[in-house]
Amino acid sequence: MTGHTTAPEPRFVDDRIAHWAVTTPDGEAMTYLGRTWTWAQWDERVRRAAGGLQELGIGRGDVVSFLDKNHPACVEISLAAGSLGAANAIINWRSAGDEIDYAVNDSGARVLVVGSELVPVIDKIRDRLTKVERVIEVTPDGADGDEYEAWLAAATPTARPGDVDPDDVCLVMYSSGTTGRPKGVMLTHTNMVKHTLNAHGGWAFEPGDKSMVSMPLFHVGGSSYVLFGIHDGYPSIMTREPDGASLAGAILGGATRTFLVPAVLAQVLRSGPEAVKLFGALKTYTYGASPMPLPLLRAAMEAWPDTDFIQVYGLTEVAGVATHLLPEAHRDPDHPERLVSAGQPIDEMEVRVVDPGTLEDVPAGEHGEIWLRTPQLMKGFLGKAEETAAVITADGWFRTGDMGRQDAAGFVYVEDRLKDMIISGGENIYSPEIERVLAEHPAVMEVAIIGVPDDRWGETVKAVVSLTPGTQAAEDELIAYCREHLAHFKCPRSVDIVDALPRNPTGKILKRELRAPYWEGRDRSVV
Repeated sequence: MTGHTTAPEPRFVDDRIAHWAVTTPDGEAMTYLGRTWTWAQWDERVRRAAGGLQELGIGRGDVVSFLDKNHPACVEISLAAGSLGAANAIINWRSAGDEIDYAVNDSGARVLVVGSELVPVIDKIRDRLTKVERVIEVTPDGADGDEYEAWLAAATPTARPGDVDPDDVCLVMYSSGTTGRPKGVMLTHTNMVKHTLNAHGGWAFEPGDKSMVSMPLFHVGGSSYVLFGIHDGYPSIMTREPDGASLAGAILGGATRTFLVPAVLAQVLRSGPEAVKLFGALKTYTYGASPMPLPLLRAAMEAWPDTDFIQVYGLTEVAGVATHLLPEAHRDPDHPERLVSAGQPIDEMEVRVVDPGTLEDVPAGEHGEIWLRTPQLMKGFLGKAEETAAVITADGWFRTGDMGRQDAAGFVYVEDRLKDMIISGGENIYSPEIERVLAEHPAVMEVAIIGVPDDRWGETVKAVVSLTPGTQAAEDELIAYCREHLAHFKCPRSVDIVDALPRNPTGKILKRELRAPYWEGRDRSVV
């Protein structure tokens, strides 16, 4: 039997895959679209990827990039680049061309691995990717002619060079920022390893278990969660997308534990008794990255009485999870109010709730900005020292921008955002980015983007606009205009056209006032 207690504590993200390759070489490690690799096979692929990258001139401090739907090759590139002291910048495959262009160039990636479905997008912007020296195409099924597979086969396996340090950046995850442009969050080996160790509470892989990896790998929830199975030496089943058929196939293939956004759970409950019964095979269902409406959570707990539910709250900047609501707290009859909390801090996670005006701690139970201090905290925003300094204090506290409270028992309640972020189906959507686009429409005089509640997605994007006098624009036209310039998931689902937007005496648009009617009567406005 394998288990995380039997192995030395890792220092690098690729330590555990190497350990299991030696101790259980023939054990099942990863299954994807009908292909399965043992630990020895998967580790060799990582070592070959490292050799291939080294042959392309990639070394310590360099960046490579990955653009595709979920694929084990993304994990291989992350582990391989990390072993060289380099980093993998994973790009959201749902992004529009100019957003991909920005992220790849901003990361400084010299090698780009791109899925076949995304090659046409890259072809259109290839001349703008001036730092990229090599593009490698990867197919979903690894069939004959797969350029990535041929590149791996031709590479010489390479061990980690001796000068690589645990504080080297191994991942760059793009997160929306204050300018409306994404910021590259630099995560080190130490950040990712500490997250794996500290966020393990409530997890207990048992013989026969398999981990279902369905969160997008471009999301920290995907790239941090996939390390759990690797850490514990248990098999993972990866789905290309988190659609119903793929998830069902993974469960039928033996998946017993997973992490998904609440929208997926809502979809299952609506899919009928057979789907509900099938998902009852899951021993652990961890959810997070977007709000879980309380009626949905109660329905899920009733539908799956034997399933352990774990809620997580976190941020890309702390490599994933910061607090968790463990299974026993979900079903605690003495404290039903804790179901709307984000749980208690994980190991090595210090939490403060601070008055954003005075920067003084507020008493237990009072509202303020949530600050975190942890060895999981990012190295900083790539190339953005000023923005990094704005959110990390001199003594190492990270200002999350999330507003909430912490009760006397340590349970954290996340209730609002200081930063104006919308989270829809696990995607971080930053309103200034959409406002910047919509403001360019000739009929739009002023615009505010808000998140409104949605029982499936947690929140959806709404635009509230006033039009320039003498002009006209319909809702459909404004949504279509956004879709020409932004990824569809960022675009408004609805538009309210008003005479004027509410403002405070200094002229700032009162978004809280715009949101209020939609969130009235809800148990919580944000997770």
